[in-house]
Amino acid sequence: MSTLAPVAPPMRYPKLAQPWIALALAILAEIGIAFFVLNVVAVPLIAVWVGIPLLLAFVPATRWFANCHRTMLAGFIGEQIPRPYKKPPMPGILMWLRTTLSDPATWRDIIWLLVNAVVGFTLSLVSAVLFLSTLFYGIYPLLVGVTPEGVFTEPFGGLFKVNFWTSFLVMPIALIGFMIWQAAGERLLKANAYVARSLLGPTESAKLALRVQELATSRAETVDTQAAELRRIERDLHDGAQARLAALSMNLGMAEEMVARDPAQAAALLTEARQSASTALSELRDLVRGIHPPVLADRGLDGAVKALAMSCPFKVDVTYDVPGRPPAPVESAAYFAVAECLANAVKYSAATTAWIQITHEHEKLHMIVGDDGVGGAVVSPGGGLYGIERRLAAFDGTLTVVSPSAGPTTVIMELPCESSSLKTMPSSGTA
Repeated sequence: MSTLAPVAPPMRYPKLAQPWIALALAILAEIGIAFFVLNVVAVPLIAVWVGIPLLLAFVPATRWFANCHRTMLAGFIGEQIPRPYKKPPMPGILMWLRTTLSDPATWRDIIWLLVNAVVGFTLSLVSAVLFLSTLFYGIYPLLVGVTPEGVFTEPFGGLFKVNFWTSFLVMPIALIGFMIWQAAGERLLKANAYVARSLLGPTESAKLALRVQELATSRAETVDTQAAELRRIERDLHDGAQARLAALSMNLGMAEEMVARDPAQAAALLTEARQSASTALSELRDLVRGIHPPVLADRGLDGAVKALAMSCPFKVDVTYDVPGRPPAPVESAAYFAVAECLANAVKYSAATTAWIQITHEHEKLHMIVGDDGVGGAVVSPGGGLYGIERRLAAFDGTLTVVSPSAGPTTVIMELPCESSSLKTMPSSGTA
């Protein structure tokens, strides 16, 4: 099983920081030769068992080295370079070693070390030298020394002589160098990043295999969730409405027997039966709301979310900007996701205000639920946020939680929703 582990969005580098990063990348590229040699030497030594402890040390070090470059180079191309390493199906050193040696990503890392030592070093160094040479020629007149006569003539401790005024003749070179660096410096670093991504990133077959695995996992979890939901409905019906309807039937039968000989007792039984019927009806309504709330069917996602906000014990601001009504499955998933987020805020956040923002952009339904509470929310198996994540995953949706320990908490959710699937709101006269 492999994982593509996207982390935080890549950091964009300021223009003036790029030459120094390029210089660091050039130095690291040559250090990578040591990792390449160590791995190449360790592989044949597996035959005499010496290579096993060597690989146990060198492969993780190489992956750490590659991951550092994935993070650094992501800032030049504006997207993360995923880590396509397989995870061993079972724990143990031998299983890890077997999985690692059979993982194409391991060998692609080693090939990248050699490519980076040549291509990456050249591209990074040229980008850095363009800027550093520009900087040198730009401040060159200030580097010359001062003689007792007050004329600038001896730069660099008198290694050679130069006239102060003629030193300004290099200024056009600095200007030309700056223009070249401005035009090509970042492009060279982007080229290096794309070369690295082609080797360090997942192949198309790896992406496809991972996607198939994710869909299989999502389908299995969806089936499990549906089965659990059916068991919950069955249990609620058995323990609630079914039990009350059985008691109602017994009360009506007893009332039918006693109506002639004890009308007062029969009337009491009928009153109790009426109360049981009313309670059973209320429980059935609550059960139906848990399956598909009537307010969602009647008023759509906009009205249903606003009804949720009104029922909260604190103020909740709702912003809804969706040009139509999403399909019923997407609408239901979005509603229950927002409802669970608000429920978590009420239970755990100690918040005083919250906000909900629902928009539709780039063929996706974007939902943001935030509060000013204590924070510290995490996605953990069995928790409410994990349930939301799995519910959204069934629709190929995503969930991101930003919740520092001091607050506030922001939950960002996305659901694929094509514009063509949005239905015109009933208020417009069409459905």
